[in-house]
Amino acid sequence: MSTVLKKTRTLIDTRMHYCPGCSHGIVHRLIGEVIDEFDLREQTVGIAPVGCSVLLDAYLDIDAVQAAHGRAPAVGTGVKRALPENLVFTYQGDGDLVSIGMSEMVHAAARGEKITIIFINNTNYGMTGGQMAPTTLEKQVTTTTPLGREPEQAGYPIQVPELLYSLQGAKYLSRVSVHNPKNINKAKKSIEKAFKVQMEGLGFSLVEVLSICPTNWRMDPVQSIKWLEENMIEAYPLGELKTVEGVS
Repeated sequence: MSTVLKKTRTLIDTRMHYCPGCSHGIVHRLIGEVIDEFDLREQTVGIAPVGCSVLLDAYLDIDAVQAAHGRAPAVGTGVKRALPENLVFTYQGDGDLVSIGMSEMVHAAARGEKITIIFINNTNYGMTGGQMAPTTLEKQVTTTTPLGREPEQAGYPIQVPELLYSLQGAKYLSRVSVHNPKNINKAKKSIEKAFKVQMEGLGFSLVEVLSICPTNWRMDPVQSIKWLEENMIEAYPLGELKTVEGVS
């Protein structure tokens, strides 16, 4: 009998702390599967910042470093330059990466640092109570925008891959989602390509993953998936924005 599916070796067999319905667990598994398939577990370093993903090292059997709030790209830069043969990725939420970590991300991309950012976008500060993030949609209600986000007061949502597109050091930029099996498969392929771009020494790569946050959105998981489909994908179109020829 052939094996159809087996446990992801890199993913630690333990209970996760994430809220029911949260997308983080899906993305963790995808990262673990790609690391396994590339046979890079002993060469991988993950950088966990402040936020829901702070316990990344509890779920992935890899070397890991915890960075100060928003500073993961800077820490990842140091690790990669010291260990250029290693696979180095940061795993960051929108509140961490696009707010306090914006300059670290932009300058790492501008320098063409050979690191990968896995960017989880659930349009709010998930760990600290659901406050407005730079990615919060127009009119979206959060704990700090009870009447909805008004661009005249709080600005417009930031589209990260589009923002980085013009930087020459940014070689692979994509946006995916994990709200259904078809898109989960696409997300895995995108993570694979991002890691290949890094390991082939081509430059900076980033994968944005649209994610649901049922607890802070005040919805159940089914409602959250529907809300993502009807609202987030319009604001954050899926697909590869920038890729390297020959990397598949």
